[in-house]
Amino acid sequence: MSTAKRFPANPPHPERNCWGCDRYCAANAMLCGNGSERTQHPVETFGPGWETWSGIPVPVVTKVPEEDLPINATRTRTS
Repeated sequence: MSTAKRFPANPPHPERNCWGCDRYCAANAMLCGNGSERTQHPVETFGPGWETWSGIPVPVVTKVPEEDLPINATRTRTS
């Protein structure tokens, strides 16, 4: 059984490799035929901290005044 290589979160020189497949070829010697240009590492595209960004907004929980609540309702709501 073959497993994928570990993907480095913050490589020292991401511009030197193509990140399009598990080969991580040198930018000037791509073997997979992934295209005419190399695939950039996410740190080059999104910047530091890219691995913690999911792109899914976190729901905002707000406190609802008790006078606006119907009987037996919860006191928080998400928007």
